[in-house]
Amino acid sequence: MMEETEEQSHPHQFEDSLKEEPRDGDTFRVHVVTWNVATIDPPDDVTSLLHLNSPKSADLYVIGLQEVYSGPVRFVSDMIFEDSWTGLFTSSLTPLQYVKVSSMRMQGLLLLFFSKLEHIPFIRDIQATYTRTGICGYWGNKGAVSIRLSFYGHMLCFLNCHLAAHMKYASERVDEFEYIMDRQTFDCRKAPRITDHRLVFWFGDLNFRIQDHGMHFVRSCINNQTYNLLWSSDQLIMMKKKEPLLQDFEEGALDFQPTYKFDLNSDNYDSRLYRTWFGFNSKKRKPAWTDRILWRMRPKAPPPDEQDGNDSTLYGEKIKQLDKEDEYPLKVRQDLYTSIMEYSISDHKPVIGIFTLELRKMYDTPLVRLQAEGDWSADIDSLVVYSPLQPFPASTWDWIGLYKVGFSSLSDYITYTWVKDDEVAFNEEVMQVFVSKEEIPVRGGECVLCYYCSTLQCIIGISEPFKVLESRVAIEEGLLPDKTVGLDKNHSE
Repeated sequence: MMEETEEQSHPHQFEDSLKEEPRDGDTFRVHVVTWNVATIDPPDDVTSLLHLNSPKSADLYVIGLQEVYSGPVRFVSDMIFEDSWTGLFTSSLTPLQYVKVSSMRMQGLLLLFFSKLEHIPFIRDIQATYTRTGICGYWGNKGAVSIRLSFYGHMLCFLNCHLAAHMKYASERVDEFEYIMDRQTFDCRKAPRITDHRLVFWFGDLNFRIQDHGMHFVRSCINNQTYNLLWSSDQLIMMKKKEPLLQDFEEGALDFQPTYKFDLNSDNYDSRLYRTWFGFNSKKRKPAWTDRILWRMRPKAPPPDEQDGNDSTLYGEKIKQLDKEDEYPLKVRQDLYTSIMEYSISDHKPVIGIFTLELRKMYDTPLVRLQAEGDWSADIDSLVVYSPLQPFPASTWDWIGLYKVGFSSLSDYITYTWVKDDEVAFNEEVMQVFVSKEEIPVRGGECVLCYYCSTLQCIIGISEPFKVLESRVAIEEGLLPDKTVGLDKNHSE
């Protein structure tokens, strides 16, 4: 891996090395957001934050927030109902055919993962977890939340952190990060730890500061946009030179204003004096790049060596891993790394990183094909027909959900049926599952069916959209308006 100084002194050479064309690969756009929202309610619009008007749409959105308000009453309410930040991002992305695949909340830390609908059957092995590093390691005001998954067979992990604050605690921040990396584990044989994943995105309010330089020099560099003069005193860049774990992570150039600390509802850096417990005025907070987005490509698996001993299983796994990485390459390129200055509700500015993943898919067909059989309405019992296209770990807890076209999340189903309990006919290739008419909406509408695999914790098949008809019985009983009333006979069809 290049030293930090080499990446900074030859940025174009470094970028060019990532722009090689993939071998028979596909490209996917990943939009990462990190924002310390300072317990404030969300803005009315996040179009700029998500680049929703960009001609290139994202395939995946990963949104990490810190300091989401978590007072006792609000936190309990957010656990029962959707919190306002999740609601805003969901309502902004759902009309554009994005689905909330997973989320994880630990007090003020929130991580959201959205995907285009077309990728949903190829996102598998989804797991989420959290680690507290706050007061005595028990309080969740600091720590990390993560989501890991398999994307077309490539193992990805997204880690949202909020580390210890204040200038003098740079070493403690590194210790917290190492603790998080050590403690977070997943029930996944191929990638039980964060570092086992092929690609890791690490982001959040990492709280690293600019040391050595005084306030006047820092603000002068910001005003003159000579940000590079501050890089050598950025604590994260400094720590990367001596901490092996940090050296595996790459970061784009900090060619944007430090994102902390601003006066609320302003683009002015901290202008207030703060009173300490002892009654003296403390200094203004020095601007800093506290909010960061980094990534790590897992080093290629070393060839089997003598340390494997007689463990033939370990030897075989390493051989398979080497072969698979050669056959299914994965590359990452950062296309944009910047702050979004127009948002002023917090003392932090949000930061976005837009990445292109170049990869060769390990699979491109869903595990299950399913469709609605015949006409569907609340007047008759209906059937779902599904066919396994590849072997998968079926379970008695698998279910098929009926969703409106444009559904927002996995929990947004109209109804569901247990696959094994309601199976009425099957052979080796085609299965039929019964759906009671009492479960079908009387108002009808455009719908899709989704097969959820409990073992893989994800949707493994989505049907083509189909029409659920309005209930004629409900119309006759006056529960629904008859749309044909008042039409001329010549136009009744």
